[in-house]
Amino acid sequence: MIKLALTDLDSTLIPVGAPCASARTIEAIHRMLDAGLHFGPVTGRVPAAMRWMFAGDDACGRTGAYVNGQLVYVDGELVHEETLDVEVLDELGNLLHAHPGFALSVYDLDDVSDASDGVAYHLGAAAEELALHPEIYSADPHPIEHLHWKRCVKANVRCAATQAQMVEMRDLLQERFPQFDFVFPAANGIFIDILPRGWSKGKSVEVLAEHLGIGLDEIAAFGDSENDLSMLGAVTHSVAVANATAEVKAAARWHIGACADDAVADALIDIADAAATGSMPRFMC
Repeated sequence: MIKLALTDLDSTLIPVGAPCASARTIEAIHRMLDAGLHFGPVTGRVPAAMRWMFAGDDACGRTGAYVNGQLVYVDGELVHEETLDVEVLDELGNLLHAHPGFALSVYDLDDVSDASDGVAYHLGAAAEELALHPEIYSADPHPIEHLHWKRCVKANVRCAATQAQMVEMRDLLQERFPQFDFVFPAANGIFIDILPRGWSKGKSVEVLAEHLGIGLDEIAAFGDSENDLSMLGAVTHSVAVANATAEVKAAARWHIGACADDAVADALIDIADAAATGSMPRFMC
């Protein structure tokens, strides 16, 4: 029996560009919660973004792992936090000055809104360069010379570059900054996410299982891209959506329809219905 469903958000639960989760998705989450089960997003986004992503329905994000698992919540309580080394991030930003098309983005999580992941401050690119790519760096970029934070949780590299150039940059950064791990949060995206070395969505799944007192074989995890691989590898019941990368499809035990068709919502309803008889959901049979 599945007692916890964990899912990536962008391109897994919610189509990129959608204003929020569909009404069917929110209904499916409540079907799980009403059945006494747990649901949780496991995403690169920050907790504050859950308000707009779930149309203001706070119940959908009370349990989950945010910023690629660096912030873990259970029933609304922060139970685990992983931070990034600010001095090393500053060095990384300085390195990017020599690489046009790339800039380090560091987020101020104390300055967020219901429609934002927080204000992003950019290192490694001049204001003039940032202005050339408003679709990547925002129409109102915030260039800075050095980081002034003592505590940093969320950072990534924004890329005005081809996918091949992004892979080269990811490999360079991994070699130069072994204190961090660098992953792609979405296929054909514009970000390279930065995590503390050795930390991942998969580690956050273990934290959630421990705090909820359930086994990893009682968790279903849904994903579509590279940064979901550790989460899928941590559980017995890993699930790929139809639009997932080839690598994710190969890693997943189970396969469902596409994000655009609300396939995860259908799976959540299936899980909730199966729980009534203590059985496994149909899509896993």
